[in-house]
Amino acid sequence: MKNLLVVLALFSITFLSGQAYSGKGDSKFQVGANFQNNATGLNVSYDVGIGENISLGLSSTYALGIKDELNAETGDRFDLRARFNANIGNVINAGENFDLYPGLSFGLKNFGAHLGARYFFTSGFGIYTELNTPIAKYETEKLTPAEKIHNQFTVNFGAVFNL
Repeated sequence: MKNLLVVLALFSITFLSGQAYSGKGDSKFQVGANFQNNATGLNVSYDVGIGENISLGLSSTYALGIKDELNAETGDRFDLRARFNANIGNVINAGENFDLYPGLSFGLKNFGAHLGARYFFTSGFGIYTELNTPIAKYETEKLTPAEKIHNQFTVNFGAVFNL
């Protein structure tokens, strides 16, 4: 009975450890909520490792919770971004389950930067958060409130999956 408990304990410890970023060929899918001034929405992203600490990906957000007075059309609500991440969790010795990734993105609305973090509870499932900000907006005139959607500081939070 004692041996069975030891085996179960070791199995559960192994099951509870995940790897946040494993380098070239690593792939992550994230789905979560997006929060910004005057809107909340759905964020999905996919990243694939192309090097020991480098990944490329796509991220898309669709704003759902928008007040009617903003007159936001579909083009205002939707954003698509190509992104570059520097996965530095192993560089800062944050542990196997944690990854910190600053990065840059080119979107439909702006050129921006992000800082993200992932923590894995198991080998396939974890949580993530990202802070996003525009560096250069493509529209230089004064933006309407609807045009500011995805063109301002945003926060994403949700689930991440190893694929």
